[in-house]
Amino acid sequence: MMKEKIKSLIKEVLKNLGIKEANFVVGHPDDLRNGDYFTNAAMVYVRNFETGQDKPSRMEVAETIGRNIKDKDRDVLFEEVDVASPGFINFYLKKEIFNENTKQILKDKSFGKNNSLKSRKIIIEYTDPNILKEFHIGHLMSNAIGESLSRIFEFNGGKVKRANYQGDVGLHVAKAIWGILKQGGNFLTAYAYGHKAYTEYPQAKIEIEDVNKKLYNRTDSRVNLLYDAGKENSLEYFKTIYKKLGTKFDYYFFESKVASVGKKIVQENIGKIFEKGEKGAIIFKGEAFGLHTRVFINSEGLPTYEAKELALVREKYKKYKYDQSVVVTANEINEYFKVLMAAMSQIFPELAKKTTHIGHGMMRLPEGKMSSRTGKVITFEFLLDEVENLIREKIKERDLSEKEKKEIIEKVAIGALKYSILKQSIGSDIIYDANKSVSFEGDSGPYLQYSYVRAMSVLKKAKSEKINPSLKNSPSQIIQLEKMMIYFPEIVQKAGKEYQPHYIALYLIELAREFNNYYAHTKIVDKEDAFSPYKVALTQAFSIIIKNGLWLLGIEAPEKM
Repeated sequence: MMKEKIKSLIKEVLKNLGIKEANFVVGHPDDLRNGDYFTNAAMVYVRNFETGQDKPSRMEVAETIGRNIKDKDRDVLFEEVDVASPGFINFYLKKEIFNENTKQILKDKSFGKNNSLKSRKIIIEYTDPNILKEFHIGHLMSNAIGESLSRIFEFNGGKVKRANYQGDVGLHVAKAIWGILKQGGNFLTAYAYGHKAYTEYPQAKIEIEDVNKKLYNRTDSRVNLLYDAGKENSLEYFKTIYKKLGTKFDYYFFESKVASVGKKIVQENIGKIFEKGEKGAIIFKGEAFGLHTRVFINSEGLPTYEAKELALVREKYKKYKYDQSVVVTANEINEYFKVLMAAMSQIFPELAKKTTHIGHGMMRLPEGKMSSRTGKVITFEFLLDEVENLIREKIKERDLSEKEKKEIIEKVAIGALKYSILKQSIGSDIIYDANKSVSFEGDSGPYLQYSYVRAMSVLKKAKSEKINPSLKNSPSQIIQLEKMMIYFPEIVQKAGKEYQPHYIALYLIELAREFNNYYAHTKIVDKEDAFSPYKVALTQAFSIIIKNGLWLLGIEAPEKM
């Protein structure tokens, strides 16, 4: 990658000048008129200069570094190397570098792939819906982020396994089963009924807790029958959603399978890591780690989420001897997870070191936060229907078959939702604006998809005109689109290193804008234009990058819109 080449050049120059290497940055400026890359190496060096010595100015150091890069015959890469106040060094690449990059894109349809995570075994857990409950927009957020990270890790050379950990025991299940026993109906309405009764009526609370015990020990045949049927239906329902979202899990883990193991782990460490609390509960005192106390086995003798998680980490490692475990959840449990990690570090220190928790923000609609506890949850299906209706209205006049419209509507709706989640840094809450999310112009998933469709349309026209992409004859002027395309591999690597898909989302939007600007001001397919094959080649290179980038976000690139 060009960024690494420039960094190596600077390091060599610093070494030759006898300058102690500093932790400098090589990046690209927001305005590409100020160079294709820049470095702050001179400023970092001066900042670290020892007190008492004759301190050179930042501009003097920058000019010395820049001059030595040019004097050392390194101008095979650069058209120009200049210095800008207060001490930045700006690099302008030669036209040949961009031509070579475009040639590489056309040659390698998986352009952007790298080996920065080569052979690294990663298991990533995400989505995690509970059975007998809705698949809501919180699960959608976890799924979009987790699937995108999985693909980014893979594109960076990682060996990735996808995991889904589902709550199939616990009070939420007991409330739903109790609700069915009391009033019938379906599990979703039964859960809302059971939850309300649990919080308002002492007798109902006692009965629900009794059902909860029966779920763990499987002693009631009627409860077992309802539970088994409900679990099977829930899992099938979730699978239809995963298919729509483009996710396929390698492993499914369930609370019911790790509960007894988790309880045993805690009991084996009483007096060492855990201690007895009130009413016989087993607790972990997190205060010693600057955290808070949490219960791992409750007063009823049942393992809590925390105890089950301890078993889960070991079960994951049994399934897949990972180098790294990534867990994606809502940031509402960030503090809980810190306590869990503190306990884990005492019991499974090596596995704790390999575990990374990523807490994402919440998706909110204008009317406020969703809440499954009140039964007023915003389901994925509800939101998808709303978005699909908006897109249906947008494309109703287009010359497409009903089958084509149906396929486009679903792909674009999923793209709109995923992009709205992934365009912001993980951890930020999202106020979802459905109308903006389906715009074919602007900061949206459909805009990226439409840009790809436009490029494919140009390539189809070029093919019909028998104009093949070629870089043999290119204009001397370097256009912004060429400059933008060279950055894609770096963005992919950065997204993988920092666990942030939004770097890719933002890059793709800027790239698409550049292409659409080029499209608006340039006649690309023109038999009378000697540069037309070159322009077609740029269009094809753009289509490859945008398709790869969309795939990394978990968004399909449709052929028509």
